[in-house]
Amino acid sequence: MSLRCLLWAAGDWMHEMALTQSVVDMVVERTAGRRVASVSMKVGRLSGVVPDAMRFCFEVATHGTPIAGATLDIDETMGQATCRTCDTDFGVDDLVLLCACGSADVTITAGRELTVTAVQMEVEPCA
Repeated sequence: MSLRCLLWAAGDWMHEMALTQSVVDMVVERTAGRRVASVSMKVGRLSGVVPDAMRFCFEVATHGTPIAGATLDIDETMGQATCRTCDTDFGVDDLVLLCACGSADVTITAGRELTVTAVQMEVEPCA
């Protein structure tokens, strides 16, 4: 990757890098240095996290750690909201939260998730 691309990524993806570094640190700590094959996460569309940026940052953040080479599997969840005016549940893809009735008086009920859901360990042969 060119230096220009790295500088662009560093500027635009600082949020994802900090979050991803926290995930990597947590997984390394909880797996006590054992080899990890994959980390699975749920990332909501309303969480403010860009999944592709997180995947790139995961590769960078895991370099030189016991989980280097592991894959990051992201399940991107849709946003859901409930209108307090008409009591309708509806899907949302962004933070423009308007119900079909025209009301902006809504409650987000799903889509803000940022959760590690599974860690798959590499199978190590018995001695």
